[in-house]
Amino acid sequence: MEAKEFVKYLKNLGIEVHTTTKARGHLGFCLKNRIDISKNISPERFVPTLLHEFAHYVHYEIEPAINRTGGTFEVLFGSDDPIISDELFKVTNFVDENSLCVKLYEHKDRIKGQIKVYEKIIKKDYPKFLRSKKFKEFDKFIKKSKAKYLLKYDRVQLIEGFFTKHAKIYSVANVEKDFPDMPEAFAANIKLHSLQKKQGRISARINRLYKYYTKPTELFARFVEGLYKDKEWTCALAPYTSEIFYKRLEESYYGKLKEVLEKLG
Repeated sequence: MEAKEFVKYLKNLGIEVHTTTKARGHLGFCLKNRIDISKNISPERFVPTLLHEFAHYVHYEIEPAINRTGGTFEVLFGSDDPIISDELFKVTNFVDENSLCVKLYEHKDRIKGQIKVYEKIIKKDYPKFLRSKKFKEFDKFIKKSKAKYLLKYDRVQLIEGFFTKHAKIYSVANVEKDFPDMPEAFAANIKLHSLQKKQGRISARINRLYKYYTKPTELFARFVEGLYKDKEWTCALAPYTSEIFYKRLEESYYGKLKEVLEKLG
């Protein structure tokens, strides 16, 4: 079944299919009986994405609360056995490499290395320095310095002057130049603090992505997508889940999904 035929088939089922929108910034988007596929999607991604969104539609039909709850394995597979989520996450990693967060982990590791470099610089003058404890000498110095704003922001603009006011920009990147009288260890601590914030933001993003990718409805949709991409390998990655799925598929539990998978071959 070609892309145009697939779209026509879904429309005949009463599903609204739109291919000229931005799909809310995603490749595809499904809400109730409406599916949007991004107008910017590459041709080779069209059918897999449409199938992915159709899987969401199928799930919605049997569990209407998925947009609010993310769905449940109990409804999808009749079981909450942890092996299901473990297997499906392996399939998700195969289908969507973004779920591995490789670039984010690499960035996090680079930042971790940079933090150690600045930690060594600080320890040259303050051997007892620990990131987990207060840096009293630094805290005393920073209270009287405009550099204190760099503990919250990486770049700030301050209005200075009394009679003739002017804007002055300070940044973490140029802290040594902006504050030439600041001890090397204190400048290093400001940079270390900035890196810790970046590290925290990356960790938060990884956690958000993990939460998204491990929602039952997302795992189910990528499992269905995986069956289209490489059925043999998908079943090898998720043998337990595949057995349950195909038994339910034969019983028409997933509505028209059986027919769609057969037509897509």
